[in-house]
Amino acid sequence: MDSPSDLTQDPPLRDTREPMLNLPGALTAYIVLIAVIHLRVLLPEEWDAAIINLFAFVPKRYDQTLLDGPFPGGTPAKIWTFVSYSLLHANLTHIGFNVLWLLPFGSALARRFGALRFYLFMAATAAAGALAHLVTHEHALAPMIGASASVSGAMAAAMRFAFVRGGFLSFSRGDAEAAAKVPALSLSRALRNPRVLGFLAVWFGVNILFGAFDLTPGAEGADVAWQAHIGGFVAGLILFALFDPVPHVRDDAAPALPSEPIDR
Repeated sequence: MDSPSDLTQDPPLRDTREPMLNLPGALTAYIVLIAVIHLRVLLPEEWDAAIINLFAFVPKRYDQTLLDGPFPGGTPAKIWTFVSYSLLHANLTHIGFNVLWLLPFGSALARRFGALRFYLFMAATAAAGALAHLVTHEHALAPMIGASASVSGAMAAAMRFAFVRGGFLSFSRGDAEAAAKVPALSLSRALRNPRVLGFLAVWFGVNILFGAFDLTPGAEGADVAWQAHIGGFVAGLILFALFDPVPHVRDDAAPALPSEPIDR
C-alpha cells in the first residue's frame, strides 16, 4: 500500500534540453547524400573522371559551335547537369566548407520549408548558379562542381526571416522550430533592413575577394566560380517567397530591431 508521501510526490521533470547537434532530417539526408556521392574518389581514376564528365556542369557542353564530338550523356545531360554538379565535390575540405554554412542557414530553411520544398529550392538555386556560370564562362571547358551556389541561395533565403524578432539570428530567438517559422520580411522590407544590408555587403565582399584571389578552402588552385555563388544567392533571395509555406502577413511581421517601425 502506498504511503501518503508517495501519493503526493511530484512527477519527474522531463529533460527539455535540445541535443547539441539537432539537424532536421531533410538537411541530414542532403549532407549524407553528398558524402556518399563523394565516395566516387575511391573508384579507379578513369571511373571518377567519367563521373565528372557526365555529371559536372561544363559550359562547353552548350556550345553550338562544338566540333570535337558530343559530350557524355548527350542532350539529357544538358538538363541534369544544371543540378547534378552541385552534388559533386573536389575533396573533403570542399564538402566541409559548404556543410559549415549549411548547419545554421540550411537547418533553419529545411525546418521552414519541409523536405520536398527544401530539395526543390536547393535544385532551383543550383540551376540559377549554373546559369550565371554559363553566361559568364561561355565556351569554358573546365567542369564546375560543388554545392556552393545552393548554399548561397539558402543563406540568402534565410535572410528573409533570420533577423525578424524571434528568428534564429535575432536577439530574442525561441527554440529552433519556432525561430524557423516566424513571418518573413517582404523583399522590399528586407532590402531596407540595416542588418540584412550589412550581411549582404559582407557576403558579396567576401565572395568577390575569395574569387579574385582563389582563397576558397578546397579549391586547390582551381578557379572559384564566384559568379555561380552570386547567381544562387540572388535566386534564393528572390525565389524564397515561391517556396515559403509560412503565411506572409505583412503587418504581422515583427520588426527585426526594437527601433524598427512595422509597416502599416
